[in-house]
Amino acid sequence: MNLCWRLFGVLALLALVCSGCSTSGGRHGAEIAPLDPDEISDFSTLYAQNCAGCHGPNGMGGASIALADPIYLAIADDSVLRRVTTEGVAGTQMPAFAKSAGGMLTDQQIDVIVRGIRERWSKPDFLSGANAPPYSAPSPGDASTGSRVYTAYCSSCHGPSGNGGPKASSIVDGSYLALVSDQDLRTVVIVGRPELGAPDWRGNVPGKPMSSQEVSDVVAWLASQRTKFSGQPHIHSDKPAGEPR
Repeated sequence: MNLCWRLFGVLALLALVCSGCSTSGGRHGAEIAPLDPDEISDFSTLYAQNCAGCHGPNGMGGASIALADPIYLAIADDSVLRRVTTEGVAGTQMPAFAKSAGGMLTDQQIDVIVRGIRERWSKPDFLSGANAPPYSAPSPGDASTGSRVYTAYCSSCHGPSGNGGPKASSIVDGSYLALVSDQDLRTVVIVGRPELGAPDWRGNVPGKPMSSQEVSDVVAWLASQRTKFSGQPHIHSDKPAGEPR
């Protein structure tokens, strides 16, 4: 009988100890507050939550251009990356991400994204010796000249009128042109879309890279193909083709 009471006492004590541990653990867990979104400072998390949907999970491109492209990062400096991430591009699918512009990210988080893109994916000497056209157009483009530039450099893939050819789809599609800025067009002409097989400014005609002015001219021609209708906020203006809007 004494043995039974002793066994009962031991079991009761164990139950009490286990109950205390469970309660203590529960209280401890409840005290862990969720992380404030403004406190997130990890590049991978910020990129995955804000950029990967359009630019690809590894920066390799998707609905929008690849950010893990050393040519793009060679012509677009940190001020460009910061401005576009902060303010977005009006009239396109690129939204403003900074709180100061109506987005959800702090200035510090914008800095983390810009720094992370540069540190992970840029190759400083990638274009060593290459005379790449500048990111922004130094002078206005001419649409009539751009038509001839298009024929020389682009028509073999996109067709004689830009409506699609044997190697690439339409480049004058109204929906596409309504979603991209002149700067987007200039960037794609210079950088290409390697994930889609589109060459950069050097590869359209072997041994004959496009000049900055030819890029501006073909962008002006493409911009002239936009369908204009009442109420549409156009992103083409009197500024030189390729300047940020």
